[in-house]
Amino acid sequence: MSLSPRNAPSALRYRLAPDQAAKAALEATFRAYDRMMEILEDVARSHNVGSNVVLLHAHAYDPIRKATALPSRLVTLGLRDRTEYRAAQGRRLPLDDKLAKIKGPATISIATVQGRITVPFDYAGYAEGWGQSVPARLIRTDDDGFEVHYGVTPNNLPEEENAMETIAAAPENFLSRVGRLIAGIAYDAIEQAEGKNKLKVVGQAIREIERAESEARDALAAARAEEYRLNARRSEIERAMTDLAAKIEGAIADGRDDLARSGIARQMDLEAQFDVLSRAIDENNEKIEQSVTSLRAVLSALQDAEQRRADLEKSEAIASQQASTSSRKQGGDSAAAKALRAGKAVARATGVPPGIPYSSDIDELSTLHRDKEIAARLARLKSGS
Repeated sequence: MSLSPRNAPSALRYRLAPDQAAKAALEATFRAYDRMMEILEDVARSHNVGSNVVLLHAHAYDPIRKATALPSRLVTLGLRDRTEYRAAQGRRLPLDDKLAKIKGPATISIATVQGRITVPFDYAGYAEGWGQSVPARLIRTDDDGFEVHYGVTPNNLPEEENAMETIAAAPENFLSRVGRLIAGIAYDAIEQAEGKNKLKVVGQAIREIERAESEARDALAAARAEEYRLNARRSEIERAMTDLAAKIEGAIADGRDDLARSGIARQMDLEAQFDVLSRAIDENNEKIEQSVTSLRAVLSALQDAEQRRADLEKSEAIASQQASTSSRKQGGDSAAAKALRAGKAVARATGVPPGIPYSSDIDELSTLHRDKEIAARLARLKSGS
């Protein structure tokens, strides 16, 4: 039964408006994808694996990553895309929610060979769908532009805003929390803690960062353990597929089509498992990268916070010392003032002027005068007068 036009697959079109750098990154990604397809053809021919996705992955994944720098998820999607890509004459790339994310009302983030880029877009209506073998596609248009098409079902189309919210919505991740912790120990944030013990504020920030460090290390350890488990299972499937392919060929050669059919059915099951595992590995690799990034940021923030605390302790110690010295000086001046007032009071009561304070200059002046007197008397004696 054919689908009615109302239920036929369709796609939302987003016309991209990249700047020169973003356009160069998109074009480089298309060239790298073309190169990947060439490598897949060479591997399929040299290893006689045909369209066996598992064996293609085993022989071609690492060479493709080294030769093209394509995102790992795009390589995984590309393993099943060979036939369709040739039919499309290199005019589109497969995308999923890891490779493309709508970030707001008019921007989309796309993973490329030059890293993730953010590109403005305009809503451009609908286009013909493709059965939604992948959620979205990056399209190279006839006018040398770019569009992203999201597969939808016309009788269940959400409003544009709701669709974007669904795609863009993402829970707050650990890295954003680390960012808040780093901002919390900035000098401005500490200086704004008026009426509070700044050392206590920094100390609390350090304790939170230390907890975040522990969480980051735990998350990284868990992701590494998951990486080992997933890769071990994928290696098992690759070995099983290699053995199974030889057995299927042997059954066909012996005319045992019944055994060959059973082998092919098992082969299809293993391919399905392999595809799920590949997606899980890609997602786990992202977790590892995020955990490593978070851990580096946390360690840097912790070092910065410790330096802030040391600076605050030093400044508060200097301030305390200055306050103590000032207090002593004020106390001395007050005692001298009291003594002077007392002396004046005695002078008024007795009529005797207050004593002249001691001065070293007075002693020096007296000594000079005495020396002159001695010299003058000696001269008189010598002259006999």
